[in-house]
Amino acid sequence: QVQLVESGGGLVQPGGSLRLSCAASGSIFSINTMSWYRQAPGNQRELVASITTGDSTTYVDSVKGRFTISRDNAKNTVWLQMNSLKPEDTAVYYCHARVQSRPTMRSYDYWGQGTQVTVSS
Repeated sequence: QVQLVESGGGLVQPGGSLRLSCAASGSIFSINTMSWYRQAPGNQRELVASITTGDSTTYVDSVKGRFTISRDNAKNTVWLQMNSLKPEDTAVYYCHARVQSRPTMRSYDYWGQGTQVTVSS
């Protein structure tokens, strides 16, 4: 079994910054893509940013230039640095990982429990 544990959410004023962390643990052989999704009330869950093992990144247009995703493969950890936050960034943020698990070596999708980010004055 694999667990993803997130931290770093909270309340921040517009223009402020937050850094989200997600650490994977358990029966991990390797982790392919790691991603951050978010879901605001009444909205569908959307992909915010993703990063491959080779550090290739993608971002949704609304966060380009403000958010940065990074990872440490040795620590099975991914971060999301969020700068210049806006009220429309308010959502529950979820970590996702595509994990090749021991001992089967099959790949599965895993999700964190979610962390609330609220941008408000």
